[in-house]
Amino acid sequence: MSNEPITLTAGDAEATVLPGNGGRIGGLRVGGTELLRQGERYGCFPMVPWCGRIREGRFRDGAAVHRMPLNSPPHAIHGTARDAAWRTARVTAGEAVLTYDLADPWPYPGRVTQVVTLGEDALTLTMAVETYASSFPAQLGWHPWFNRTLDGADGAGAVITFDPAWQEERGDDHLPTGHRVDPKPGPWDDCFGMPDGVDVTLTWPGRLELRVTSPEQWVVVYDEQEAAVCVEPQTGPPDGLNTLPRLVTPVEPLEATTTWSWTRL
Repeated sequence: MSNEPITLTAGDAEATVLPGNGGRIGGLRVGGTELLRQGERYGCFPMVPWCGRIREGRFRDGAAVHRMPLNSPPHAIHGTARDAAWRTARVTAGEAVLTYDLADPWPYPGRVTQVVTLGEDALTLTMAVETYASSFPAQLGWHPWFNRTLDGADGAGAVITFDPAWQEERGDDHLPTGHRVDPKPGPWDDCFGMPDGVDVTLTWPGRLELRVTSPEQWVVVYDEQEAAVCVEPQTGPPDGLNTLPRLVTPVEPLEATTTWSWTRL
């Protein structure tokens, strides 16, 4: 199938999926109101085969050391799949299935499958990495850019509410130092631990409440930009290929899921 834009609908919810632009969700409209920041690099993109920054672009797998391009010098950031065209495997009114085959500069063969499912009051994203060759470390996650205000309205923007167990101490290089600290007030560009699963609520006062959940235990929250806020569930912390690797093997893929559910206020 082609990699042309896909429109999913359910009730008054509508999502645009862009296989040709990194397999990202280009827009999510509820009752005609756009929730995601618009633009070629925004929306919500999958982070794979790693999330956040890799220190100096280098990661070790056994005795081998691999280097990824420094697309956020001095680090590599957010994986390779967001810069690639994905293939459309299947589409129905409320669901799209996309695939992407890992390729250079990533050193290992593998296939990523992403399923986008839209309901009347929720969007669910599921992703898996599988291989039939060598095992390798990987991470999965999503990087949504939610509009800080809806419809460009004046007044209070989105309020972020969550109760993490800890915050990863952030070094001057924007990477975790390896120390866990008590959660600090924002603004944030930080990784948090939620051992019972990610559970973060965005509230646009008087308009909409959106809850981001995931069985995963890690979430990066970024709200240092005026136009948008980000809530990023992922399978490990930044630089996790080095500090907390999750292996993809021929018998065990790496899988993750997140659901955004909304309620009108």
